Parts: sequence; structure tokens; C-alpha cells
Amino acid sequence: MNKELVIVIDFGGQYNQLVARRVRECNVYCEIYSYKTDIAKIKEMNPKGIILTGGPNSCYEEGAPAYTTELFELGIPVLGLCYGAQLMQLELGGKVETAPVREYGKIEVSVDTKSPLFKDIPEKTVCWMSHNDYISQAAPGFDVIAHTPDCPVAAASNESKKLYAIQFHPEVLHTVKGKEILSNFVYNVCGCAGDWTMDSFVDYQIKAIREKVGDGKVLLALSGGVDSSVAAVLLAKAVGKQLTCVFVDHGLLRKNEGDEVEAVFGPEGPYDLNFIRVNAADRYYGKLAGVTEPEKKRKIIGEEFIRVFEEEAKKIGAVDFLVQGTIYPDVVESGLGGESAVIKSHHNVGGLPDYVDFKEIIEPLRDLFKDEVRRVGLELGIPDYLVFRQPFPGPGLGIRIIGEVTADKVRIVQDADAIYREEVAKAADSYKAENGEMPSWMPDQYFAALTNMRSVGVMGDERTYDYAVALRAVKTIDFMTAESAQIPWEVLQTVMNRIINEVKGVNRVMYDLTSKPPGTIEME
Repeated sequence: MNKELVIVIDFGGQYNQLVARRVRECNVYCEIYSYKTDIAKIKEMNPKGIILTGGPNSCYEEGAPAYTTELFELGIPVLGLCYGAQLMQLELGGKVETAPVREYGKIEVSVDTKSPLFKDIPEKTVCWMSHNDYISQAAPGFDVIAHTPDCPVAAASNESKKLYAIQFHPEVLHTVKGKEILSNFVYNVCGCAGDWTMDSFVDYQIKAIREKVGDGKVLLALSGGVDSSVAAVLLAKAVGKQLTCVFVDHGLLRKNEGDEVEAVFGPEGPYDLNFIRVNAADRYYGKLAGVTEPEKKRKIIGEEFIRVFEEEAKKIGAVDFLVQGTIYPDVVESGLGGESAVIKSHHNVGGLPDYVDFKEIIEPLRDLFKDEVRRVGLELGIPDYLVFRQPFPGPGLGIRIIGEVTADKVRIVQDADAIYREEVAKAADSYKAENGEMPSWMPDQYFAALTNMRSVGVMGDERTYDYAVALRAVKTIDFMTAESAQIPWEVLQTVMNRIINEVKGVNRVMYDLTSKPPGTIEME
């Protein structure tokens, strides 16, 4: 797609995806690349701007991540954030040292509003700082354009070369005017027009898919989740009956979800799709028997996922393309983009087996973040209740069951999860009926998981030794960072009582308060 591009060069910072996401919110396309990416590739991509991320290292230490100073001589605007700012200053002749006073959290910053970076920003604004080192002296040719009482160079710029270094993190929500600062960079400094929109994406993808597929046959992995549902409708609009959607019910779905998926995408549903349902629960349970390590479970589920599709393809006849609903965070978190550590493998990215019996894999949503996928869904006319369905991982309940996966454990977590979702939705609807809006505590994602812990309990006059269920609920904008949702105590009490009384095998319910980071949203 011929579009403007801003590149994020990742030095291992935890907010790398968030930086790219914020740039895209400005309707400017953005991708993440490792600091190990060759300068020749950067030149070839011809970006309108470059952003250097934060990172956990001290840039002056031997072996710390760095980049060639040629980057700053390309004539392309560069914005360094935190570590990226320090590295820029060090490489160009400034000084970076251990800060006498470490700044962490919300800090009031004084900015020079004459700088194009801080256009329409208040002279004093709250920003998010997180640094042990600081720029003690700006590089030659740079002017200091922001400071705090403890940070003499909170931002510096070389206007003639369009180089900017800021010590704080504009990408996080705690920086009050962060989005405006990034918008100033991409528009005022880089001169972007902002042509990255979902309608243009849909038009481009439909044309690109038609061109790629030709008269070939296409097989799509349909889970019924947001990503695969959007991919299914996108492909159907592109190639129609050349597409066959195979829904693999691996026995690791939420309660009654298999039937719900078939009702929407099957013969009686609103979409003109070739639909095949494969009930493969016993096959998956057999492969997962005795397996407790999370990554191994993901790999097994990914392997079976492909094997089932190969078998279905043979039944259908020659199939040229396999479609998957991979999205951009899957790619980055699987270690295939950027420099951050591998967080987890995904069944449709890092979990693929080496041999796949298809001509090519098509991933039409691979460049999109989750909220962009939802916007594509709305653009395609998919009903809101499908577009805004809660995210569900490809490996399903396989990673919401700690330890070995068995049919009985699946039954426990399905029943507990159904109760949890029912009660939260009921409480939220009741609040909305009274107040005309959804409650502020309403989670963006919530589910029940089964821990591998069994504990002693008492039910009636009898001793029990049963499992503990963990309830998870988070508030998030982009699913890259998240905070635990403050669901009312009385709602949690109702959920606890129902689960213990109605779900056989459970005698304890816990609530997970962990944020992301340091945790992940899923349990494994």
C-alpha cells in the first residue's frame, strides 16, 4: 500500500507498540523495527520520520544498544524518547550520566512553546518520567526546549536538522498532552498528510487479495473471534465462493461458543460463506494429555490447528491459500518485530509448525492493532455485537487452564467463566438502566481461569479438596498495557457464591489484581 510511513526503532522499551499505536491514532502509518536493522533498509523504506524508543540500558555502557550516527544525517526527522533521547545526545556529542535524582511517575515539565514539537502545549504540562540516567549536557547545535527542577534537559532540539530528544514518554496516557506532542512531530515536523484510514485500508486489501488469489481456492481459519471474523468477511467480499471457512472446535472454546459461531457464519447465518465445522475436542485433549508447560501447549495447539486444516484442504481438493487473523501485536510479541523480549508465541505466528501444506499464508490484518481491526469490522458492516466481542486467544482455554488440560478442567472453566461474564454483564446493564451510561468499572476484558492449585475447603459438613478459580478483569485502551478493573465487591461476591455452589470441583475463587506489565492479560 502506497502510504506515508513513520518508523519506530526499538531499543527494548516496554512501550514500543504503544509508540506506534499513538502515531497511527494520528492517521499516519507506523511500523516497529529493531535497532539492529541495517541503515540501508531504513533508507530504502524512505520514512517521513523516525522515532527511537526507550530501553532498559544505560547508553554509555559498553555493549549497550546503539545505532549508527548516519541515521541523524539522512535529513529525515528523528524523535528520541527516553533512552532514544539519551542515545541521540551521546552519539552527537552531548553528555549522559547517572541522574543525581531519579525521576519516576508524573512530573510537571516546563516546555518552550515556540518549538514546533510543543505547539499549542501549555508552558507547564504533566509528563510521565521513568529514568535513572539523564542528559546533563545537550549535544552541540541543540537547544534545550524543556526542563524540570531535577532534569535540566527534559527535551532538546536541533531545528535545522529536525532532530528532537525528549526524556519523558509522550506515548503513555499519564503524559497529559502526549498525543498532541506526537501529533506535532508527525505533522509539524515530518510534514505528514495523515492518509492512514480504515476505509482506504479495506479498499486496498480487497484489491490486493483479489490480485494475489486470482482464481485460487482459499481456506480460512474461522474461530468466531473478532480477528478471524473480520478476516472472514474481508475475504468473502474479495473472493466470494472461492473462500471456504473451516471452524475448528478444539474443545477449548467458551461455553456454547461453538454453536454460536455456527449460528452466525453457518448456512443459516447472514454471510454467504462456505462453512465447515470440525469437532476435534477429543483429538486436542489427547495431544495435550500430560503437557503442563505453557509454550509447549501453544505449540501443540498450533500444530494440530494446521494439521486439521491440511486434512480439510485435502477433502475439499486443491487449496492454494490459508488465511489467518494474525494482528500486529501478535507479530511483535512473538519476537518477529522490534527488539523487545519474546513474551509468548501465538498459534498463528510463532507457533506454526515448520511444514505447512499450502501455497501461501494470507494475513490481511497483520499490520493492524486490535482497535484498528474493530474499525475495519465496522467499515465492512459487521454487527457491533460481533465487532466488540471480548478478545479470545487462539489457543483458547488451553492457556486459561494452568497445567495439564483435561475435559473435566475445560468443563470447570467454561462453567465458571459463563457465570462470571453473566453476572458482570447483568450488573453493568443494571447500572446503565439507572444512570444512562456504562459504569466506569466496566472491564474491557474479563474471564475466569483455572489455577493448578487445589486446597482444602468445607462444603456442608464435609471436607473438600478442590480447585481454585482465578477471576481476571482489566481496563485497557490498546491491550498493550492494562490495569485491574475495580469490579464492585458485591458483584464479585455474587460470582464467587455462584461458582462455588454451581461448578463442581471448585471450592475457592480468587481475583487477580496484576497489571500489564508486569503480567500479561492472559494467564499463560
